[in-house]
Amino acid sequence: MVSFSVASMFFHEYMVSEIFSFVSRTGLNGMEFWLETPHFWLRDLPVSEVIACRNEYPGIATLTVHSPILDMNPCSINPEVARISVDYAVRSLQIAEQMGAHVLTVHPGRRTAKRPPSDADFVRFDHYVSALREAASRNSIKIGMENMEPIVNSLLCTPERMRLLLDEEPWLFFTLDVAHAMAKSEGEAIRYIELCHDRLVNVHISRFDRGKAHFPLDRSASMKKVMESLKDHHYDGSLTLEIEDLNLDRPLSAEEKITLLARDCAFMQECME
Repeated sequence: MVSFSVASMFFHEYMVSEIFSFVSRTGLNGMEFWLETPHFWLRDLPVSEVIACRNEYPGIATLTVHSPILDMNPCSINPEVARISVDYAVRSLQIAEQMGAHVLTVHPGRRTAKRPPSDADFVRFDHYVSALREAASRNSIKIGMENMEPIVNSLLCTPERMRLLLDEEPWLFFTLDVAHAMAKSEGEAIRYIELCHDRLVNVHISRFDRGKAHFPLDRSASMKKVMESLKDHHYDGSLTLEIEDLNLDRPLSAEEKITLLARDCAFMQECME
């Protein structure tokens, strides 16, 4: 059964306990916990607080985790940046297990320069995937590799490239970012679903609008088509609202964010019935 979720970073300015409290009032039954949520990240990652919140809010039944991405790049030309980025991805798998999550989403990295990826960049990517493969062999959590926006230095931004990676790595799964796909075209997200639905474990759902990703759904017809495709392909993972609050017309209060999420949650539930 599909779970309806939101990324914790939508409430980035609040304490962990407040974030769980707010999400519990939206109608959503899941959360994607970003390790870089400031109140968590800047206090040495207190995993016990997240576990306590999960116990306090059992209605948030599904938890997924997102590996750190800010200042990270596992394919960086700087070997120290690459090393710490890979290490954090592996550590994230251990943290996700402690929290009781079932999916960890990771990013593929990118070429440091804004130029097409070279052979050397793909060698670094292979090293990254190898480290994840080894960590996954000791863990039951599914690792979902996320597709990126189609920009010049992206290593993984087409359905065909994602399918090739999944075929090469049978242990690996897929996190679809709808807005990243729609940066190319409205039909691109559905192409990802058609090619990779058998390994799909998480969907970041939001609109691409005015050249930017991660807007609220707002009962968009294009979002409805994506969800209909997921339903047609019997998707039963997390459907995760990933909304960038800086894209909104003005800063929202916590209550306004709760109301916005409740509206998008109701829309998702209607589309997936």
